[in-house]
Formats: sequence, structure tokens, C-alpha cells
Amino acid sequence: MKFAAEYRNQEGAERFALAIQKTVTRPWTLMEVCGGQTHAIVRFGLDLLLPKSVRLIHGPGCPICVTPTAWIDKALEIAMNPKVIFSSFGDMLRVPGSHGDLFHAKSKGADIRIVYSPLDALKLAQSNPDREVVFFAVGFETTAPTTAMAVEQARCLRIPNFSLLTCHVLVPPAIEALLSSPNNQVQAFLAAGHVCAVMGYEEYEPICRKYHVPIIVTGFEPLDILEGVYLAIKQLEEGRYVAQNQYLRAVKREGNRPAQELIGRVFQVVTRPWRGMGDIPNSGLSLSEPYRGFDAEARFGKVRNDVVENAVCISGEILQGRKRPDECPAFGGQCQPDQPLGATMVSSEGACAAYYRYRKPNAEVRP
Repeated sequence: MKFAAEYRNQEGAERFALAIQKTVTRPWTLMEVCGGQTHAIVRFGLDLLLPKSVRLIHGPGCPICVTPTAWIDKALEIAMNPKVIFSSFGDMLRVPGSHGDLFHAKSKGADIRIVYSPLDALKLAQSNPDREVVFFAVGFETTAPTTAMAVEQARCLRIPNFSLLTCHVLVPPAIEALLSSPNNQVQAFLAAGHVCAVMGYEEYEPICRKYHVPIIVTGFEPLDILEGVYLAIKQLEEGRYVAQNQYLRAVKREGNRPAQELIGRVFQVVTRPWRGMGDIPNSGLSLSEPYRGFDAEARFGKVRNDVVENAVCISGEILQGRKRPDECPAFGGQCQPDQPLGATMVSSEGACAAYYRYRKPNAEVRP
């Protein structure tokens, strides 16, 4: 693979910006569906290179951000159980629940471990046979194969003290939910390249036909994103609506078949609630029947469905692209990274965190 610097070339960026300017004849609104792309857009000012008639809005591209408060509350409840070692990716520790976050639970004595993989959590279970080890399984399709592998190994090795609080979500149903909304503004999507590296982009093709939108599988560097925008604008101007792959160096149309087979074996598709978007049919994964014994909800009780989100935080509107982070009255004041009101200010892929870091007064200078 080429070095990242080759995809951050200023002359190349200016060429794509000029090509977009020459191609566009009317206003268009595009949405990126990846928090990594959002951070690149804001960090490098890619939206500022585009003609005013091309508008980029930020979508539900961060799995941590779309995890509802109810699931954080359940994680806190489980973590405070003295018989439990609760394991999670680091970003989840600062996401606020109704009454605190995992970081503060840890400070109160909860045994919470930051891991880099669910396989690390499985090792914890092997090393602590007298404790229940729970892994907070959050992520898009990108991380689902490693979660599935951990459960598969737990089953094969007969490790009884390992379970998952499963909150994996799927991208295509969320795109459909946005497009079917009466308030939809989006005319084209930049799809997340890492998700498509696993799942391919065949799932997007019927969405393109049904809703008349181009969906461009796009990488994460400035030139990737600008080329993705160019390809989307070109399709829109020509009246074409197909799934197209910009991220050729990493993505195939069919994706990674062995990873898909593993996901299909270990998980089943279910309706899943998304922060700010409500229940989206067929948008989540839960453990299938042969693996149900590893479900933390079966061991510690179901997630409640009556938890109310923070009324001050507008992350739900931000995740749907209806508002920008800097349009929130609490942005940079009542809501900051060290005292966040919502997940979009916490996550390294959250839109609010990107705006706070790169777009607020006295923000960091872009390299």
C-alpha cells in the first residue's frame, strides 16, 4: 500500500477541487457515513475547498456515538457487579449514561479493563476463571468479525465465564432510514471504506436503485474523500445512481467472504435502537441461538427501553446531519471533551469532538 503522504498531496487536492467546480451546475448535498472521514474533512478543511453549491453533512458514522444511553446504563450496572470484570474499548469509558460513565465507575472500584480486541477479553476470562468477564461489543461491521471469533473460540474452548453485551450495528439499514425520512436532505453518500472491506458493497446497489442516490465507497485520506465527492457529483450531474468504489486499494465488490460467513454463523440480524434515530429494523446484530449462552443480557438482565436521552444534547440531530456541532448551544461550553453531554463529543470519531478540536476558536492548526 502506498504511504499516506501520497493521499495528502496539496496539488492533488486542488486538482480534485477544480474538477468538482467544473462539474457541478446546481446545489447538491452529500453525507459521509464514517467518523474517520468526518475528522479528515474537518481537520484538513476539505469542505472549505468545495464550491458553495456542494454541501457536506455528517452522518451516523461513529458506532460509539449511535449507542443509546440505555446501553451505557446497562454497562454501568454490569460493571458495578463485584463478580464481574468489565472490558471495553477505551472510547466507551467516557460516554455518559444517565448517572455517570464507566470511567467514574472505575474510580469507584468497578473492575473495568480497557482492551484492544475482544480476544484480549477472552484471555482475561481464561486467566480469571472465578470471575465473569463481560466485553462491551460495540462497532459497525468492521469489528464484528473479531467479536464473532472471540465467541467462537469461547465456545470451542468451553470458557463459561465469558459473555458479550452486544451492540453491533449495520450501516445499510441506517442509510435507508435516513433516505426514507420525510426530512431527508441527502442526495449522495460517501460509504465507509473499512466497513466495505469486510462486507463489500453489493448491499448498497439496491439502495441506489430504490432511492436514486449514488453511494461511493471512499477511503479516509484527503484525496480519497475529494475523489469520492467528485465521483458522486459526476453521477448526480449525469443522472446516474450506482454504487461505485473509490477505495480500490482495499475494497472488493464482494468484500471478505470468510469474515461474512463467520458473522452470519455467530450473529443474527435484529432491530436495534440508534441514538437520536430510534429503532431501525434489521440494523443490529445479536448472538444466534447456538451462541446465546454467551449473551450478557441473558446473564444480567435485558437492557431497559424506557431510558430518556439528555434533553440538552442535540447529538441525535447531529448524527442525522440536521445540525452541525457548532450549532448546539452547549458546544464548547456546557459540553466539552472532559465533561461531555453526549457520545459525539467523546469518541475519537465523533463529529462534535472533531469540531471542538479543529473548528472552535484557538483550535489546533491543521498540518
